[in-house]
Amino acid sequence: MATMKVGDKELPLDEEGYLQDPSLWDEEVAKAFAAKDGIELTDEHWEIINFLREYYQEYQIAPMIRILVKEVKKAMGPEKGNLKYVYKLFPEGPAKQACKYAGLPKPTGCV
Repeated sequence: MATMKVGDKELPLDEEGYLQDPSLWDEEVAKAFAAKDGIELTDEHWEIINFLREYYQEYQIAPMIRILVKEVKKAMGPEKGNLKYVYKLFPEGPAKQACKYAGLPKPTGCV
């Protein structure tokens, strides 16, 4: 089983590198995932990450990309609720990469 060390914690990851237990997530975990990808998290990243965590708390599932964009558009407006914006923040695939940073499972339907 793969693990990732963040601070003094050794966190178990699934076979695709996602945090196995979302309850172990904190901001340092997000920063560690982002650093591995060469990304420094901005306020705009945190908006999407926190949105995903709230969505997961409510529905117990990570949203697919089209659901993510639709829900972000409803919550934050059309300038942030579009594919171009979220791909700019999470270039490796907004749903997959953002969910990983948020400590959530890989969204269903992502390949």
